[in-house]
Amino acid sequence: MSDQLEKYRTELTGYCYRMLGSAFEAEDAVQDTMVRAWRSLDSFEGRSSLRSWLYRIATNVCLDSLSAGNRRARPMDLTDPTPVAQARLNERPEITWLEPVPDGRVLPSVADPAETAVSRETVRLAFVAALQHLPPKQRAVLILREVLAWKAAEVAELLGLTVASVNSALQRARATIAEHAPAAADAADPLDEEQKALLERYVAAFEGYDMQALTALLHEDATMSMPPYDLWLRGHEDIVGWMLGVGEVCRGSKLVPTVANGQPAFAHYHPDPEGGFAPWALIVLQLHAGKIGGMDFFLDTKRWFPLFDLPERLPA
Repeated sequence: MSDQLEKYRTELTGYCYRMLGSAFEAEDAVQDTMVRAWRSLDSFEGRSSLRSWLYRIATNVCLDSLSAGNRRARPMDLTDPTPVAQARLNERPEITWLEPVPDGRVLPSVADPAETAVSRETVRLAFVAALQHLPPKQRAVLILREVLAWKAAEVAELLGLTVASVNSALQRARATIAEHAPAAADAADPLDEEQKALLERYVAAFEGYDMQALTALLHEDATMSMPPYDLWLRGHEDIVGWMLGVGEVCRGSKLVPTVANGQPAFAHYHPDPEGGFAPWALIVLQLHAGKIGGMDFFLDTKRWFPLFDLPERLPA
């Protein structure tokens, strides 16, 4: 029976990640779900499917976790963009931040390309950040109905609501998401030839620290953030100003490709004075209309690099 439970782990982790905004909390929630399910197998009478039963347990675990009222966010959800001349690195607690997640942890293999596209779109950082504006039960309703394509009656049964209440919650959730509409991004799995070329040029520009080449790849209103700092920048002038100022320490870095949140990402390694390259950031990119619309640099590499199975350092 444990094998039957285990086959739902990835999709449950994706569900809990969308609910909680944290890769680590999502995995903890799913582990708690599995333990509760295993202990209660004797009382599972088969009135619903095993999958529905697991989702009910996972939802309750997530709702309990969210009862403390913590909402994870991106820097752009908390402050206005800062002109580079006034930029200061102000660190906020870890619990504040929306976390990146490896695709393989949250995106189960499915045969339907349309279903795959929805799954990837709905783990994007911007979309998960928008979800965090919803009250917990509305969040569950929206994910179950819009992302997982459950019927209203199924969601009502799972949450102990009426169908009318589910439909009402879905309408309110849609309105809130519209107010916090995620920035547009293109599908990037698999990468098309234009996207591959764009990323190759990005690596060459970044590793060469060629700001003219880099800004040619960025939208005029591109953003750059650096959790755990709440500072974020918008536009070529401020991004370049930062990278040629405080960010100058990144000159000579190396990038290793990976994927995160359904988008292209890079492990960023910084020159180490003692030789070779040491972890510096996980960079998650947002691609749109042939250019890069956003760069999120997650600096807590002791958390992210092991999660993404990235090398501890690179040789010289």
